[in-house]
Amino acid sequence: MHKSLRIAAATAACALAGGLLYGAGAATAGQSTANSTHEPYNIGVLVKDIDTYYGTTADSDGVYQASPSSPYAKDLARIDADAKRWIDQAARKTHHRGHKPAVVFDIDDTLLLSLDYEKRYNYTYDANTWNDYVNRADRPEVFGSPALVRYAESKGVAVFYNSGLSEAQRAGAVENLKKVGADVNLDPGHMFLKDKANPPAYLSSCATPGTWTCTTVQYKAGTRKHIEKDLGYDIIANFGDQYSDLDGGYADRTYKLPNPTYFVS
Repeated sequence: MHKSLRIAAATAACALAGGLLYGAGAATAGQSTANSTHEPYNIGVLVKDIDTYYGTTADSDGVYQASPSSPYAKDLARIDADAKRWIDQAARKTHHRGHKPAVVFDIDDTLLLSLDYEKRYNYTYDANTWNDYVNRADRPEVFGSPALVRYAESKGVAVFYNSGLSEAQRAGAVENLKKVGADVNLDPGHMFLKDKANPPAYLSSCATPGTWTCTTVQYKAGTRKHIEKDLGYDIIANFGDQYSDLDGGYADRTYKLPNPTYFVS
């Protein structure tokens, strides 16, 4: 996963959470200011709003966790409830037409929460520390998402994973998903990860062995196209925490999970 603009997407997510954002020209109680209209949001205040949204606390081991009673958890619960209704309805219709329904999940901050990494490294990204973090395989679940994976399976829906993680991170991702209860279809035929050394033929327009020029949208939409056109599934729902997880088509419905900590274009 390449995290390019780590706090750039925070405004929309914090607004969703009802967090207070101090923009240009804003003043606290008892103050009057005449700031430049081009002044960006204050990062320190923004980080506080993010912590409020997640209900961030450090556990007894010093690991940062989200609160199950936080605005973040409540937003996820609303999304999950709607997704379950849709999966139930769409699965029945797709089966009735004689087709094979499928759902697609991103992994990072869609199934596995990386809040502790974000806090520990102050919302910055380093390939080495990120790789070590992923391979520790001890991230907590994104509230409700593993249950949604199991719900889809219970309705006869095939589960696929479409992630920006690399092939070298596969073992850590599989181990972690098992730990949080998303132990469904974790084989290479259902979990698609980036293989820049030997990319699949269906990405040949932007990737050849040793040369990778695919954008996130090209990679993820190209993989969904492969699932539908080559593997013969109807993707009834696609889940991700980034709009680049969802753009590009090849899904009947998309679900954007909240993530105010980074942006992937």
